[in-house]
Amino acid sequence: MKEIRFVDVGEGITEGRIQKWLVKDGESVSEDQAVVQVETDKAVVNVPAPISGKISISAKEGALVHVGDLIAAIGTDAELQNASASAQGVPQAQAAVPTAHQVQAAPQPQQARAGRGPTETIATPAVRKLARDLGINLLEISGTGPGGRILENDVRSIAHQAAGQARPIPKFSEVLEESHSADVERIPLSQTRKAIARNMEASWTIPRAVHMDKIDATALFDVVQREKPRVLQEMGVKLTVLPFVIKAVIKALLENPNFNASYDHEKLEIVVKKYYNIGLAAEAPDGLKVAVVKGADSKSIIEIARSIQELGKKVRERTISLGEMQDSTFTVSNIGSLGGGYFSVPMINYPEVAILGIHLIRDEPVVREGKIEIRKVLPFSLVFDHRVVDGAEAVKFGNALIKYLEDPDFLEMV
Repeated sequence: MKEIRFVDVGEGITEGRIQKWLVKDGESVSEDQAVVQVETDKAVVNVPAPISGKISISAKEGALVHVGDLIAAIGTDAELQNASASAQGVPQAQAAVPTAHQVQAAPQPQQARAGRGPTETIATPAVRKLARDLGINLLEISGTGPGGRILENDVRSIAHQAAGQARPIPKFSEVLEESHSADVERIPLSQTRKAIARNMEASWTIPRAVHMDKIDATALFDVVQREKPRVLQEMGVKLTVLPFVIKAVIKALLENPNFNASYDHEKLEIVVKKYYNIGLAAEAPDGLKVAVVKGADSKSIIEIARSIQELGKKVRERTISLGEMQDSTFTVSNIGSLGGGYFSVPMINYPEVAILGIHLIRDEPVVREGKIEIRKVLPFSLVFDHRVVDGAEAVKFGNALIKYLEDPDFLEMV
């Protein structure tokens, strides 16, 4: 018999929610067959069966599970019956000591403590990095997670106290007027909204500044309108302004490499990336996600457009994988696609150095050679980490964008 436990899928993910069982309890399953979908902070993950046999489901749909929690077991009828009998009275979160047959089982509390010295801690890489960034010593923290695991909230609580903010934030119930207490609805955060909240808190620790400017996008708009029907008919790709923007961003990054970077707070170093993975902030039914066009510098505008189209479809259908949302080096937020926003300020996608917000293309009066003309104008906002780059560099980056997008012939279509 083999147990199926919720495994550590990386990126600091410590919990998930059982979204849907793809098989029924007691049903025969085949090795590598997807048996359950688990919604994590980042994406919906399909969990396969490690062996063939009958499945005994432990976690119901909608249940919140943590790394290491038992969600199912697979084996023969006799094995499942014996396991059920031996587990009577044992809570699921305190399952028996794992055997060599378990699938990537995470340490249980009694295991995590065994053999650990007084100077060892249990924390994910993401939590350790957060502690380093905030100057917190993990050895001084008592974790509130399973087995004494130190959670992100534990680190932030200590950081607030160290900053002289030890006074707890009043509970919602304490500030809600009694006369309205019965007229509200409490909606638990989804896994995605929890991730968004954590990422926004991390982003807010970045000392930021904003550079704003406008691009005369008349020529760009004309190219897109002219080529859109042909590209769709011949290649099945929907052409928009966004692929041109990404191509111009890459050229601007090549000329201003400190924008394709991250900041190492511990070593006081700028980590300049020599690869170009462009994140795209995308609206999804369950909240904002960042899909990543990998190796965008080696792609043509048509190839970038195809990637955007495929990733967008996966985001909408909630089939995008973790790998397709990881490892971005610079992010673009296409605020204009929603029809609103004018010089709004997007949040930096931590731990990146900058994010570019592009807005709705509008008809505006522009002075050209002493005459007023109506032109297509594209506003943008470049939000950047002021520890890494200065305002002058941001202006240079913005000028590079303007140069390439006002004359799109510089950009390769195919």
